[in-house]
Amino acid sequence: MTKRTDEERTLIADAERMFPTSTRCLTFDPELNFCVGKAQGSQIWDVSGNRYIDYLLGSGPHILGHAHPAVLEALRTVPEGGTSHLIVNEHAVRLGKKILEHVPCADMLSLHSSGSEATFFAMRLARVYRKRDKILKFEGAYHGMNDYAMMSNQWTMGAPAFPQAVPNTHGIPRSVSNEVLIAPFNDLEATAAIIAKHHDQLAGVILEPVQRTFEPRPGFLQGVREVTANYDIPLIFDEVVTGFRMGLGGAQATYGVTPDLCALGKAISGGLPLGVLCGRDDLMAIANPKRRLQMLPYSMQTGTFSSNPVCASVACAIIEELEKPGVYERLDEVGTRVRAGLRDAIAQTGIEACVTGVPSVFEIWFTKDAPYDHRSAKGSDFYKNIRFSDLLLQQGVLKAAEKFFISAAHSDEDIEQTIEAFHVALDQLARELA
Repeated sequence: MTKRTDEERTLIADAERMFPTSTRCLTFDPELNFCVGKAQGSQIWDVSGNRYIDYLLGSGPHILGHAHPAVLEALRTVPEGGTSHLIVNEHAVRLGKKILEHVPCADMLSLHSSGSEATFFAMRLARVYRKRDKILKFEGAYHGMNDYAMMSNQWTMGAPAFPQAVPNTHGIPRSVSNEVLIAPFNDLEATAAIIAKHHDQLAGVILEPVQRTFEPRPGFLQGVREVTANYDIPLIFDEVVTGFRMGLGGAQATYGVTPDLCALGKAISGGLPLGVLCGRDDLMAIANPKRRLQMLPYSMQTGTFSSNPVCASVACAIIEELEKPGVYERLDEVGTRVRAGLRDAIAQTGIEACVTGVPSVFEIWFTKDAPYDHRSAKGSDFYKNIRFSDLLLQQGVLKAAEKFFISAAHSDEDIEQTIEAFHVALDQLARELA
């Protein structure tokens, strides 16, 4: 049983009293819920001093590990020049040059405070460009917390007929459902048919090139790129997860498909509030306020903390680290070994489960056949997944409710301990299910 101090129990109770949003690791066992005390590299400690190997990584941002020296150096030095200006600053310019250098679709960019903002503004740009309102997204895709993104995402129940959208939270205006169309990921024929039928109403198409941990089938991204280009419909990639995680050029470089707009964020954020929207110059230019003076269509995209110098400087420092030889090779090596260890443990225990994703971000599904889209994943037993997470937590391994995020800071010792924890947890789960 994990030891929990009275101090930590009080902090957890205070958090649950004050914050209406969830304050727990997703767990069935209240004794496993904890309050973070500190984090370093691949490790995280709760207030009681219990240590965990961290594959949550703040939901993905800490690609170099927690409290990386380059990040800490940026945090020490930049604030001396001020923490927020609203006006453009040298750190934002440096970051902009880095993104334009590495991201294939980036001719211009804007900086924001979250991935949700970046996807929201991308859709707004597309509407101005096309003079249309409807956005097509893919069932099960998560694009942040804006109203249009919160339609038919990963929490969608049932199987409404495509392209009907379903809101995933109360509080969204009913009219929004009519402005979002839904297509099945990895089904090019169905997607092309929906786009062809509604092309004159569509402002844009947004997708995650790797949706959750479903890799695109061969030809799927290329096919969506072709059909959207045919109708001059902007194609938006949400690379908030895959950008700079799958390589300096993200998934678009990996798969050789260039979108018109792209949202970035997590991997270069260092855990700070950062979102990036980049893309084709004629689309991004719509956000230039000078267009108002010229009586041209204009999309406002600003915020008090946009281009924040601290966030921009940290992002520059992270990109410079990622540019160093061997970083991505190490990331892929660690992910490949951990993922293979998970598959071996599944095979040895005989539990019905499979693993999907790429080396640096993957997840386990408690179902026989590997899912490839939202509906094929619905056969997975979510409660087994949560129980598996609980059992890992008892072994000192922290994962998200879904994904494992890999960092370059995970050591060989971490890998060995994690694989051992897989076997212990899955053996226990198998006994409980017997």
